[in-house]
Amino acid sequence: MKRRKTCAQGHAFFKSSDCPTCPKCEELRKPADGFLSELASPARRALTSAGLTTVVKLSKWSESRVLELHGMGPNAIGKLRASLGKAGLQFKKV
Repeated sequence: MKRRKTCAQGHAFFKSSDCPTCPKCEELRKPADGFLSELASPARRALTSAGLTTVVKLSKWSESRVLELHGMGPNAIGKLRASLGKAGLQFKKV
């Protein structure tokens, strides 16, 4: 059952889980461009929390290590591979 919640910014939203993330605030935080803009919010938050905010920083991590981050899945990894490839980079080889 979905419950009505209100975030600190005053946005009202409905969620069935205990997740406190406000969808309206998340949309406002989404970058307009760059590789992070192509990702869903959970994957974007996982990378940002780990300090992986550029493709150069991302290239210093192995694919398996990035996959260990909560919120990261196969769809996001595919997009990250493509972003790295566009920049002439790749995940660190283990």
